[in-house]
Amino acid sequence: MPSLPPTAADTSVLLVQLSDSHLFAEADGKLLGMDTCDSLRRVIERVQQEQPRIDLILATGDLSQDGSLASYERFRSLTAAIDAPARWLAGNHDEVPPMRAACNGSALLEPVIDLGAWRIVLLDSSIPGAVPGYLEGSQLELLERALSEAPQRHHLICLHHHPVSIGCKWMEPIGLRNPEALFAVLERHPQARALLWGHVHQEFDQSRDDLRLLASPSTCVQFAPGSEEFQVGSEAPGYRWLRLHDDGGLETGVSRVTGIHFEVDYSVKGY
Repeated sequence: MPSLPPTAADTSVLLVQLSDSHLFAEADGKLLGMDTCDSLRRVIERVQQEQPRIDLILATGDLSQDGSLASYERFRSLTAAIDAPARWLAGNHDEVPPMRAACNGSALLEPVIDLGAWRIVLLDSSIPGAVPGYLEGSQLELLERALSEAPQRHHLICLHHHPVSIGCKWMEPIGLRNPEALFAVLERHPQARALLWGHVHQEFDQSRDDLRLLASPSTCVQFAPGSEEFQVGSEAPGYRWLRLHDDGGLETGVSRVTGIHFEVDYSVKGY
């Protein structure tokens, strides 16, 4: 569902989340049988059709499948078609040194950005060489500082790994390993309004007290909600939009592309 354009009196900001693109060094690389470059391109085209004014693009990890410099350069080139600033964070498939190299001369990896009445904080939950996530002390300190320095702003906190159960048994061991440390920081700061992540390749929208908990589709292959074992979902690639209002209100929705058909290749291992 596309977002609605703001009224003349509305000073809200619109964010677009692109997650888990899993690009390869090769332009025709496939994940589980899907051409991930082609699917990202189609999602970007849908964003351009539906969102006339975007204030920020959030790329919430697993931009790359193979961690290659070429894959990050391709992601940067493709997303440059959207006329908006962007911020990236790392996922379990990402390799930080080539990601940094691809971001050279830009603000793409700056972890804190203020937009309107909001502050957006991006955290790195990746563990080199591992699938689950963990927030190191430096990341928790970054979050604490960002919240403490802007008590008058509403805060959206982004990371890659899921900090709560999403109802997929096979994903339970590969989420964030220290969610209690994250929530301990957030519970001290009532201006924290929402937590946004990727990794799970599916839509998720719940609340924990006054904190909105959101996860989003991948721009490529989807995972089946509620699955006991690894299973590819039938839904199409997509993105999430978020409209952040001055009063701390948040509207959000997911939009998916149409016309993508592929044969699932379950021989691929090592998600």
